Amino acid sequence: MTSARFAEIAHDVRERIALGEFGLTGAMESESELCSRYAVSRPTVRRALEQLRVEGLVESRHGAGWFVIGAAFHQRLALGTFRHASSAVSEAGRHLSRRVVEFRFGSAPPPVSSLLHLEPSVDVLHARSVRTVDGEGLDVVREWVPAQLGREVSLADATDPGIWASLARAGQRIASVHQTITAGLASALDADLLQTSAGVPLLLVRRVARDPHGIPIALSDHRYLAHRFALEVEFNSGPAATASEPPGLRAVAP
Repeated sequence: MTSARFAEIAHDVRERIALGEFGLTGAMESESELCSRYAVSRPTVRRALEQLRVEGLVESRHGAGWFVIGAAFHQRLALGTFRHASSAVSEAGRHLSRRVVEFRFGSAPPPVSSLLHLEPSVDVLHARSVRTVDGEGLDVVREWVPAQLGREVSLADATDPGIWASLARAGQRIASVHQTITAGLASALDADLLQTSAGVPLLLVRRVARDPHGIPIALSDHRYLAHRFALEVEFNSGPAATASEPPGLRAVAP
């Protein structure tokens, strides 16, 4: 059990590194904070960190703690109009449905509070759901919304039309969406919800929605089955275009 648990922790931290959760300094939580986060002993956390050290992702600095040194490169793309996966599913003549498996108010993990610009004491609405297309798994979604806004959303709303659409219906305008895209593997929970095998490739997409003032109002993490979802990018040439760096990009979710 310990061996499997340390590997799970290493995998989760690896994904957090890829998603850029540790900021510009790369400073990680202390070992004791990691023990609390994952509900494991210090030897298990250290074994996970040592595995990441071997992979060249983290290092320990005497008296300062653990730091990320192998974070993924995040290139900013000039994106066009944001589209939800549901629009692409509809265009393909298929039916998308959502089953909410977790819906509660409470405290948020520190990275979530940071991304939503919230004080640690501020509660959020957290929902976890699985989406299927004609009965076949598409993705597992985790969503967080500040409790002040989330109180307008019911469990029925979270199921249909969804939290973001419910916020818009309540008058919350989403002016921009920032996406972070990376790769991952299905955890045991992902596999159970998506009716697949643990370890299958996933496309991880983190989306932060902001209002017209630039204030974050919603965060969602999508764990798509990689063989079922892709993001296409179209390069448009222009006066300043070069063969290696086109000036404009347009994202399309099929």
